[in-house]
Amino acid sequence: MDWSAIVTAVSLIVAIAAACGAALAWAAHVWPRDDGPLVDAIDRLLPQIQCAQCGYPGCRPYAMAIADGAPIDRCPPGGEPVVRALATLLGRSEQRVDPQLAKFSDRVARVDETRCIGCALCLPACPVDAIVGAPQLLHTVLIEECTGCELCMPPCPVDCIVMVAR
Repeated sequence: MDWSAIVTAVSLIVAIAAACGAALAWAAHVWPRDDGPLVDAIDRLLPQIQCAQCGYPGCRPYAMAIADGAPIDRCPPGGEPVVRALATLLGRSEQRVDPQLAKFSDRVARVDETRCIGCALCLPACPVDAIVGAPQLLHTVLIEECTGCELCMPPCPVDCIVMVAR
């Protein structure tokens, strides 16, 4: 095996990565991102749990879309209070709430203790850390913290997480 070729290849990759990083840092300095105060204000009203239930990858992208005219009633964890606050901030008359939001705001996750195997796959899936437990031990949901986003359900291999009325 020719170690000098391997060292040369790794060095070249590191040099390219460093050059790309420096170029990105320079671009961020020369062209700073400024979404504006409206996006900041909208973002502050959103719950910041990054659950993507609105169809955007997080709260900041959703705030940017709202500032560009997207509907304000797409945040299930925020529910009706967030919709009303956004409508007030933006001066929009749409006080209606998407019917799908009611399903989220009135429900929370519950772990069926008879079926939980303690795999802990639901723990990292919860964006608000509402599930407590440890591997090989029973898990439970902190009802006060649960937003009803249902993100904990798909990773569960035994389907022991169900949504129940708050």
